[in-house]
Amino acid sequence: MSRVFLVALGGALGSVARYGVGVAAPRVLGAGFPWGTLLVNVVGSFLIAGVMHLAVATAAISPSARLFLTTGVIGGFTTYSTFNYETLNLVGERLWGVATLNVAVTVVGCLVAGVLGQATGRALAGG
Repeated sequence: MSRVFLVALGGALGSVARYGVGVAAPRVLGAGFPWGTLLVNVVGSFLIAGVMHLAVATAAISPSARLFLTTGVIGGFTTYSTFNYETLNLVGERLWGVATLNVAVTVVGCLVAGVLGQATGRALAGG
């Protein structure tokens, strides 16, 4: 299967999942904070760290599956550019506290999720 097709298919799936989280998060968690973007970035950080560890440390994930999952699905799912835009909008609205909270929670949350994703990958890889 073509590498471009794998990335395109994965990206489409990730983008649809991202849209779903973006629609559901404000309904469930409230609209006063960009919860959808935070959630996809934290979950995406967890997933990419775990998938990459498994792909590099074992033969459990083929190079084609890694491309599909990381560049395609997770790349279409995560939204750093949206995080940046939303944070700049909060700053533009002079919502300094919310903007600072968004940056802090996103950075710390994504780092923690990445550590947990690597640990999960190691556990699944057997070491």
